[in-house]
Amino acid sequence: MTQQNRLARLLNLVPYLVARPEGVPLAELAAEFGVDADQMQSDLTMLWMCGLPGYGPGDLIDIAFDADAVRVLFAAGMDRPVRLAAHEALALSVALRVLADTPGVGDRAAIASALDKLAAVAGEAPADVTVRDTVTDPQAERYAALVASGHAARITYYSASRDTTSERVVDPIEVVAADGHAYLRAWCRAAGEIRQFRIDRIDACSELDEPSEPLRLTNQPAPTAFLASELPRIQLRLGPGAKTVTDAYPCDEVIGESDGRRRVTMRVRDLDWARRFVLGLGGEAEVLEPEELRDAVRQTARAALARYPSA
Repeated sequence: MTQQNRLARLLNLVPYLVARPEGVPLAELAAEFGVDADQMQSDLTMLWMCGLPGYGPGDLIDIAFDADAVRVLFAAGMDRPVRLAAHEALALSVALRVLADTPGVGDRAAIASALDKLAAVAGEAPADVTVRDTVTDPQAERYAALVASGHAARITYYSASRDTTSERVVDPIEVVAADGHAYLRAWCRAAGEIRQFRIDRIDACSELDEPSEPLRLTNQPAPTAFLASELPRIQLRLGPGAKTVTDAYPCDEVIGESDGRRRVTMRVRDLDWARRFVLGLGGEAEVLEPEELRDAVRQTARAALARYPSA
């Protein structure tokens, strides 16, 4: 028995008994809630200690046992249907509307139905709040349909970080939203790994007459996360002049050192972006890992110095 199951049972016990003022035999009550008599006795004892603020006589739930029948004498308000407060209804409404705008969400009719039911049970219509679109790319639905088709695809993709365009065959996994953009997450056969393709940078896409089997092609787990463990990890040593980095960028780990510097571990979009990022910090950043990034920063710095005549 989990604590969640017990809590749900406790919340349902009082309204159930209030609806049966004549009382319910303990054994019958236990059978109705799928527990034995000892567990039901324990639940009823716990309810005796619950009630309204004050928690004194007249505040706590009062339960009576008459000839082995259980009755509620005072429900402490738990006989009334649970209603959402205005701010709770608003928060849930906004969350549902954001979900409806998220690419790849198939059953929008269910979301619309939930919104209608929420408005009906909230007692009053939630405040009209403008929800900014999570993704503005009009092609997001097209690629969500591609994922649903179960077919591989051939795409022509522009890589902004390398300023190159390439053609590749991918096995679509899912369409996700991040930072206002829609991405096709797919197994890239050319790279031999899962990649994220920003949809507005896919210049052409044609569905292939062959199945998409991304999880058969890789040992990686099923797609449940995006832009997290798959991103390159770097480690930097930052000086006092770069203290804003840890405030402006998410970091996996920040360790202070005795000289006032900090060793920071963070995820980055790609190593070419990281190279430009580190160079922009000047002498306030030292690359600790990976070695590939250290070499790239060193080579770029040397090339820049070579453009200036020696004194």
